[in-house]
Amino acid sequence: MSFVIAIDGPAAAGKGTLAKRLAAKYDLAKLDTGLLYRAVGFKVVSQGGDPEDAVVGEAAARALDPVELSNEALRTDEAAQAASKVSAIPGVRAALLDFQRDFAAHPPLLDEGSAAKGAILDGRDIGTTVCPDAEVKLFISASTEVRAQRRFKELQYRGLEAIYARVLEDMVERDARDSGRSASPLAAADDACVLDTSELDAGQAFAKAVEFISSKNLF
Repeated sequence: MSFVIAIDGPAAAGKGTLAKRLAAKYDLAKLDTGLLYRAVGFKVVSQGGDPEDAVVGEAAARALDPVELSNEALRTDEAAQAASKVSAIPGVRAALLDFQRDFAAHPPLLDEGSAAKGAILDGRDIGTTVCPDAEVKLFISASTEVRAQRRFKELQYRGLEAIYARVLEDMVERDARDSGRSASPLAAADDACVLDTSELDAGQAFAKAVEFISSKNLF
């Protein structure tokens, strides 16, 4: 049986780590939808454009090549900020919606070449807009301070200069954009399992997610 797991939540809540572990456990093809928006935002900025320009953003989204998702530069904070801005543009979201839905409906082969049993997508509006009929919906959250500290440590680990106060400020601004945009704002689906990871490590969050998925009796 093919099924879809939708994971939503704000930045640095732990969605990516959880999605990777769940994908491995259930043999699912994984799509970090944030990379789509990072790729669009990065393309706009690298070409000297304004990531809040609707015309430029939509054009970049419609011209997006999947190969661009492997660019390591998409992991930078600059790309993350640009992504948050372009994702507020309705035309950008419309252009990328089909890509995401097609991935969910027709998941690609896994890295080892075997068929996937389904798909797992993580982002901001997967359970509410992209895959509202997903069999499993998770909303991963954590306090703003905890998420900023996680991002701060991540930047330091990668050898990048970072100031916690600035990281926190950027996090607050990004949350406001993601939650306040008119096009598919960040929100938990009514039937999502809301998981606060403020005081949970990755293993504990994974265990709680597996417990919820098991309760759905999908297997």
